[in-house]
Amino acid sequence: QVQLVESGGGLVQAGDSLRLSCAGSGRAFSNYHMGWFRQAPGKEREFVATITWSGNTVYAESVKGRFTISRDNVKNMVFLQMNSLKPEDTAVYYCAADQSILRFTQTHQQINYWGQGTQVTVSE
Repeated sequence: QVQLVESGGGLVQAGDSLRLSCAGSGRAFSNYHMGWFRQAPGKEREFVATITWSGNTVYAESVKGRFTISRDNVKNMVFLQMNSLKPEDTAVYYCAADQSILRFTQTHQQINYWGQGTQVTVSE
């Protein structure tokens, strides 16, 4: 079992920055690929970014160049630095963990572990 707890969400203005954190506990954290998803009201949950256990990253086109995902395997943490935020970034952001990287980019419904989510609201 892996437990994930997100933090760092909040209300910001367009153009501001936020840093989301996800604390992991349980089984060997470093063996898992990690990622972030988001879900806006009335919309499907969508992929944001993922980082493999070895540190390779993949981003959704909508956040590429603005968001940066990173991880600290010693502290069992994963981060999402969000810069130049836009109103369309408003959503609940979820941290996820799985040992299959394809589940992040193709079949996220099969991801095994999710956090409870943290709200990010970007005003005009």
